[in-house]
Amino acid sequence: MKIKDYLCDDAVIIGLDARDSEQVIRTLGGKLRNLGYVKENFVEATLEREANLPTGLPLGGEYNAAIPHVDIEYVNQSALGLATLKQDVVFCNMVENDVEVPCRLVIMLALDQPKSQIEMLQSVAAVLQDQEIVKKLVSAETAEEVFSILS
Repeated sequence: MKIKDYLCDDAVIIGLDARDSEQVIRTLGGKLRNLGYVKENFVEATLEREANLPTGLPLGGEYNAAIPHVDIEYVNQSALGLATLKQDVVFCNMVENDVEVPCRLVIMLALDQPKSQIEMLQSVAAVLQDQEIVKKLVSAETAEEVFSILS
């Protein structure tokens, strides 16, 4: 599974000025909802999941990322949203839930098959392991640039 094949052009937000993780999730999830990819309750379900099973991922470099997602029952059709953030926004660590992770990149998964969720998480993890790609994504100035980096 390739990220760029599921990334929705209209759900790529460059330089999102968000005060917290909830605003990031509401903004990205709202885009996916308005485009018809997810159900009406997708955003609330994602926020609830994030509160219990956080998705902040320390990457060991200059930037960190978060991968908010929720069960397939909230998804109409598979899609991804991506936001680069104007400044660090705190998500909690997916492994150590009480540890804060300042994030500048958020990739939201909305997948309609359980198997595809695992495969896409592996694809996203592979991209996030490359600090050069992460750095390029965070500094991208257009959605076209994001797609080019992910190609």
